Amino acid sequence: MIKEIVKDDEILSQPCEKATEQDNELVTDLLDTLAANEEAAALSANQIGTPKSVVVYLDDNEQPRVMFNPVLKQALHPFKAVEACLSHEGEVEVKRFAWINVSYEDLVDGKLVPKKIKLQGWTAQLVQHMIDHCKGKTI
Repeated sequence: MIKEIVKDDEILSQPCEKATEQDNELVTDLLDTLAANEEAAALSANQIGTPKSVVVYLDDNEQPRVMFNPVLKQALHPFKAVEACLSHEGEVEVKRFAWINVSYEDLVDGKLVPKKIKLQGWTAQLVQHMIDHCKGKTI
């Protein structure tokens, strides 16, 4: 179901709770809402009103990917980026990293399974933005 994007800083500044297998219905809402917003490349669950650590993003091939409980484990090559966000007006300069290593969980056969991924470039930037949302950090 397509959800309205949350713009309330008080809600968005709260750290998200750890997601569980029971949060799998969030994935459909996140993917539907992402697809409905042409300017969007990523969304976190708190941006659609659920304070759980679940994110979706479009990979380098424009395919949607899902992460439960993502954690930035390693970050290299810092740079300054100018980012926009569906939850905020305007653009803001932020520090990002060109190369990251992220641990997360993937829902496989109804169970959360630990995974790791190395990302770089635009996709790394998107995922860092989403991890910030999960921590309650807004741009």
